[in-house]
Amino acid sequence: MLIMRGARINVMNRGDDTPLHLAASHGHRDILAKLIQCKADTNAANEHGNTPLHYACFWAHDLVAEDLVNNGAQVCICNKYGETPLDKAKPPLAAHLKELGEKQGQSLTKVPFKDTFWKGTTRTRPRNGTLNKHAGIDYKQLSMLAKINENHSGELWQGRWQGTEIVVKMLHVRDWTTRKSRDFNEEYPKLRIFSHPNVLPMLGACQSPPAPHPIIITHWMPYGSLYNVLHEGTNFVVDQTQAVKFALDIACGMAFLHTLEPMIPRHYLNSKSIMVRNLKQTFPVNLGFYNFGFFPECVVTTLQKKPEEINRRSADMWSFAVLLWELVTREVPFADLSNMEIGMKVALEGLRPTIPPGISPHICKLMKICMNEDPAKRPKFDMIVPILEKMQDK
Repeated sequence: MLIMRGARINVMNRGDDTPLHLAASHGHRDILAKLIQCKADTNAANEHGNTPLHYACFWAHDLVAEDLVNNGAQVCICNKYGETPLDKAKPPLAAHLKELGEKQGQSLTKVPFKDTFWKGTTRTRPRNGTLNKHAGIDYKQLSMLAKINENHSGELWQGRWQGTEIVVKMLHVRDWTTRKSRDFNEEYPKLRIFSHPNVLPMLGACQSPPAPHPIIITHWMPYGSLYNVLHEGTNFVVDQTQAVKFALDIACGMAFLHTLEPMIPRHYLNSKSIMVRNLKQTFPVNLGFYNFGFFPECVVTTLQKKPEEINRRSADMWSFAVLLWELVTREVPFADLSNMEIGMKVALEGLRPTIPPGISPHICKLMKICMNEDPAKRPKFDMIVPILEKMQDK
């Protein structure tokens, strides 16, 4: 009915997804067929360079992927991170699509990502329209239900927006100016990451004013944060097997965030910034952007310099090691110390959390490696992902 009444087939949302992207992601084969019949672009790329075929392959919708290739979707087109749909597919599907592409005369040489936004022919909205000209979220539509946490970067609330359970981060920013408004507009669209199953994307934002503080919102997950699951009496017991599964998902999400150029600054990894989706699903936990700070452009520029990025990567690995300790002990790390005391004792006295008996020697060894006193000797997340995968298989 919408198409009959003139709805645009290739219209894009704020993440540059077309209706075909969404139909492919959710496996709606009948809708996909209707969209293709109405000349939908099967190779449209979103803000991450992903085409509908990338998503069909990632979510293992085999028939949808086959339909797309039969209607011109390229099997070797790269996204921004150099990944083709075949890279996202499981081996049997990848082999089938590769054969299908060859039969249709497609070249199997990788097609590099190319941003054609400047041509102004395929976009139905300006790329910078995400937050500048439209605030994104109407503050009056937000309902604050309960305060979850507060730290130096802002307050965290559970809330509701348009009938949806959400998490609201109210950022602490002094003296809101036009320049800070511009920096906010440029920075927060980068958090709309929809291309990784372990990263929870930002849904939208409010500027200040009309909101009392600049605000970002994201989904609320049924089990709340990992901190809730570990320390606040849920019915689910996190044993060492489940702890390794959580740790693997967290490491995969962090490995992805560390591939972004420039690296997203000021993400503080801890159990309160991780949401638990569904303990029975394939991807039970998601990294949330709840512990983000916001600073003026001059500080952002400094934070994005290469030496600082190296320090951030090693600091994230330290945080991951502490989080791994928290997972296997189900205790709050350094519970008897303030944040200032923790920082001083770690830096000056080499403070480390005590590993109790009964913990797997493999996990103990991994924690010690990730907490190496020399930050340069700590591993990267893409190095520990296969280690955790082997632990999970045992």
